[in-house]
Amino acid sequence: MLHELLLALLGYTGDLIIHNSNSDDRPFKLASDISFIQPSDRDLIERIITLGFYYRELDRFATESRNLSWIRSAKNESPLDLSSSKNPASVYRRAIANGVVEILSVYRSAVLHIEQKLLAETVPILATVTQGLNKFFVLLPPLYELILEIERDNIRGGQLLNLLHKRCHCGVPELQTCIQRLLWHGHQVMYNQLASWMVYGILQDQHGEFFIRRQEDTDVEHGSSLPDIPEKLARLSTDDTSLTDWHLGFHISLDMLPEYIHMRVAESILFAGKAIRVLRNPSPSFRREDALYHQQMPRGSQKLQGLTGRFSFQKEPLMDAKLMGEELLPQTEADKIEAMLLDLKESSEFHKRSFESAVDSIRAIAASHLWQLVVVRADLNGHLKALKDYFLLAKGDFFQCFLEESRQLMRLPPRQSTAEADLMVPFQLAALKTISEEDKYYPRVSLRMPSFGFTVKSSQVDIPKPKDYADGNSSSALSSASSEMSLDGWDGIALEYSVDWPLELFFTQEVLSKYRRVFQYLLRLKRTQMELEKSWASVMHQDHTDFANRRNDRVNRPVSQQRRQRFRPMWRVREHMAFLIRNLQFYIQVDVIESQWNVLQAHIQDSHDFTELVAFHQEYLSALISQSFLDIGSVSRILDGIMKLCLQFCWKIENQENGSNTSELEHITEEFNKKSNSLYTILRSSRLAGSQRAPFLRRFLLRLNFNSFFEATARGVLNVVRPRPALPALNQQ
Repeated sequence: MLHELLLALLGYTGDLIIHNSNSDDRPFKLASDISFIQPSDRDLIERIITLGFYYRELDRFATESRNLSWIRSAKNESPLDLSSSKNPASVYRRAIANGVVEILSVYRSAVLHIEQKLLAETVPILATVTQGLNKFFVLLPPLYELILEIERDNIRGGQLLNLLHKRCHCGVPELQTCIQRLLWHGHQVMYNQLASWMVYGILQDQHGEFFIRRQEDTDVEHGSSLPDIPEKLARLSTDDTSLTDWHLGFHISLDMLPEYIHMRVAESILFAGKAIRVLRNPSPSFRREDALYHQQMPRGSQKLQGLTGRFSFQKEPLMDAKLMGEELLPQTEADKIEAMLLDLKESSEFHKRSFESAVDSIRAIAASHLWQLVVVRADLNGHLKALKDYFLLAKGDFFQCFLEESRQLMRLPPRQSTAEADLMVPFQLAALKTISEEDKYYPRVSLRMPSFGFTVKSSQVDIPKPKDYADGNSSSALSSASSEMSLDGWDGIALEYSVDWPLELFFTQEVLSKYRRVFQYLLRLKRTQMELEKSWASVMHQDHTDFANRRNDRVNRPVSQQRRQRFRPMWRVREHMAFLIRNLQFYIQVDVIESQWNVLQAHIQDSHDFTELVAFHQEYLSALISQSFLDIGSVSRILDGIMKLCLQFCWKIENQENGSNTSELEHITEEFNKKSNSLYTILRSSRLAGSQRAPFLRRFLLRLNFNSFFEATARGVLNVVRPRPALPALNQQ
């Protein structure tokens, strides 16, 4: 009976102690035909041998979880098939099983010790067994419930760590110590994965248990077939796989992220690993350019000044990828990261504050070296200046020349098939006249004309050539063309900027799209200003011609004087338009762009962190859009309407040469009057006065309303019951 009891404690049943599969309370029980045991002893023995059942189940769980037969089958099955099998392979579950084996070894030692004591005693008693196994009654049942939950819900990876972390919070010190040991084993796997990710940039996660995941894993989980994944990445990627990995390759799996690891910390881990991948795997084209750069530089000037700060180049050009990666991320820094993770790994308990502090330090190291790569080696500030020159129209002479060269072309509606090619001629002419060969960034800029949002009826529209505008009959051709196509069809002009690795990490497509949006707005504004100036020059030239003709033609003198008197108010209207456009352009270029550019430059000088730099640049772009009112639909629509009215006014007033009626001009004047007053009213609203635009907005309003003209006009329009106002200047005959 003694040996049967000891074997049952190790999970082996026999004739006296049998396995009752129908009972959940007492799965191991004494055979019913045993009569020589008292009822009290029977209850005590059946209670004791329950530990044997727990031991057997825990041992079964450990054996199955530590079974490595899946390695052989992995040659024929994908990791997804293994994960969906009945006993899925799990590195974390195997680690927990190692901890369970440790606990069961202590239990077996206790049973062996009990056997020795029972054999040494002359009269064996059950109290010896109870005394030796009493502490396991608070350990094995909760552990058995734990493995039942793990197997029932197929808990793996970070979910398993999260479950153990919750179970650690209990009131039984022995059980708490036991589960903490299991959690320690699970954390060993996590620290190994963290070391692989944040030291070498390699994601070691064959079974999808780490909270950093590849993007294609998500695609597979949502039903995408395996052959479609490379095709999708091929469409999204560029020549460098590191760019794809940076933007699309990895993400945080919330399902596998333990609750005790904050999302901010997980994002730092994700960023650090991606940064290490970039630093250890530089683009081949970048290595060639960097080597050529060093060869062309004088040896005495290889130490960069200004933004380089403490980072200098004293080495010869290295073409080998491995050596290049070591130069971007020195081995001493990698060893420092590995030492931080090793200290966390060797700690007996998980300390949240120590973990977060180490992750922040590692992220700072990665961000600093990535900053050195992007800002110093890749000349970030030079490219930022180029984007300011071309997308924010800082090269005003270039765009002034471009608009003058393309002015007659833009008087006609753009043609769907040749619009982009038509624009390239004035664009290149302007570059030849204004841009020197020293501007190495100009070849990166290209002009694009996206597809239009309207349809050209070629059978109904006879588009005149630019030279036709020299004729007096050009107005009819222009009006017929304008009836079928929008006057601002050229507003779709866009710039593209070619960026190479690693600047693609900084200048994403989202960033470049914001630059394009501001560029299109500024180009419309500059084009409107130029048309207002050109129309004034054209009208003055015509007026001087008429004056000369009147001196020679006494018969038509009264007619010419009458026409001059009729059009004089229109010149005043043009001046009001030019005043508004001129001040708006000055406000955006000086108060917004130059001001925010200086702020960005100060941040670049002070910051040595790539993530901070990205955040500062995003703030810079957001400020440009916000303070230019592009994010306020009501204001941007009014400004677009005003610019369109100004262009229509210029084209109409230049074509009023034969003394035709001025009803169309008066209608344009009336609409401009309404929109300008509405603009001033909105800008004076309390909603904008309390926003971040307020300091800049007050300067703009001061320029517009320095003599209270706009305020008085807007108040007068609002108080009129049946408004049909014209500008006050029109009433001054």
